Amino acid sequence: MSDSEEGRRFRALFISDVHLGTKGCQAELLLDFLKHHEADTIYLVGDIVDGWRLRQSWHWPQTHNDVVQKLLRKARKGAKVVYLPGNHDEFLRSYYGSHFGGIEVVETAIHESANGKRYLVIHGDIFDMVVRHAKWLAFLGDWAYETALMVNTYLNLARRKLGFPYWSLSAWAKLKVKNAVNFIGKFEETLSAEARKQEVEGVICGHIHHATMHDMNGIDYINTGDWVESCTAVAENYDGRFELIRWAEHAAGLAARPAVEAEGPGVRAAA
Repeated sequence: MSDSEEGRRFRALFISDVHLGTKGCQAELLLDFLKHHEADTIYLVGDIVDGWRLRQSWHWPQTHNDVVQKLLRKARKGAKVVYLPGNHDEFLRSYYGSHFGGIEVVETAIHESANGKRYLVIHGDIFDMVVRHAKWLAFLGDWAYETALMVNTYLNLARRKLGFPYWSLSAWAKLKVKNAVNFIGKFEETLSAEARKQEVEGVICGHIHHATMHDMNGIDYINTGDWVESCTAVAENYDGRFELIRWAEHAAGLAARPAVEAEGPGVRAAA
């Protein structure tokens, strides 16, 4: 598949924080994205399935099953699919080195881009002190986040009726609350320091649901975002350039095709 209206093909795709098994998961948008995008390698960068939520109550509509089947189908057709579990799908961490339907489960990965740069690929939760040392607080935060998403659903139903585009309450709150902004900054610094420690040029992660690409003290910091609020993914082109694809905006008709803007050397963003 080539770059066309029918779809785009990349050297690599990076997707995280889908949270299958939750009501907030935007499975339909992800299915649409997977329909229009192919890649030689697909990295599933953690929290693809939400084991925390499924343990509390079972929610698994057909669209969530369709996402799993779509990924398995891509693996059968020759794509290399690598799954790096996060904290919400930590039950898969017992299966490092295993293959399921052609999908390999690993703890971390080193991705080498077409232009020779090396990137640490990791979910990132092991650098979140709340998740590591106060899991009860992480569960409380997860409940609050789920509540915000529920409010956001009804808010956006009203916005659509009034002709307004999608807007994320929780994403807005994260950027307005000082502690949340400080946490995001500290997380980015810590992951970038880990990349430097491992002597690679960049890091590609998820976990905090904040999609971005920028230089962090000489390290390419790339966060894939999520498929609950922003519906974003990161793609590597065949020349080694990375781009951030914001599929919710595309699907909402804000652009006929993703418009590309520069976001620093080696990376770019697409609406």
